[in-house]
Amino acid sequence: MSHAYIEDIGQHVDQEVTIKGWLYNKTDKGKLHFLMIRDGTGVIQAVVFQNNVSSHVFEDTGKLTQESSLMVTGTIKKDDRAPGGYEMDVNHLEIVQIAQPYPITPKEHGTAFLMEQRHLWLRSSRQHAVLRVRSEIICACREFFDQRGFILVDTPILTPAACEGTTTLFGIDYFDQQAYLAQSGQLYS
Repeated sequence: MSHAYIEDIGQHVDQEVTIKGWLYNKTDKGKLHFLMIRDGTGVIQAVVFQNNVSSHVFEDTGKLTQESSLMVTGTIKKDDRAPGGYEMDVNHLEIVQIAQPYPITPKEHGTAFLMEQRHLWLRSSRQHAVLRVRSEIICACREFFDQRGFILVDTPILTPAACEGTTTLFGIDYFDQQAYLAQSGQLYS
């Protein structure tokens, strides 16, 4: 049995693999649990059928909360009805950690609420897609400049004092010292 990433799951049809990830959503239907699992590369539906797993595993599956981390092992099947076109028939599940109640549910939320939960909102499929597009654009820009001999220099984000006589400072406590958000793109020596 091998570890597989969800984005490559089509290469593992009719094979038993393990996926390591987080529970995105769960639906219980009596003797069936439908788990939507994400691993950072995509989302797959995993089906836990009571007759295919031990009673302990089936019981543990019912305890899972949104964003719990887990490892699922099972056989990959092609299924056009499933999100992404593939489904995992689970024969084993290991819970790594049960998540505390998660504030962002699959229902609709307002932008103000989501911005307050920005660090968690980034886990949603839409925000993940935006980050992937952004990553591709940055990669293309880097490649363009790298091929022309440019060197990337990252300027400091935090500085000990204001630069260029700036009057508006954004101070923060940084390891028990006062620091300021940089407001200049200049290089420092």
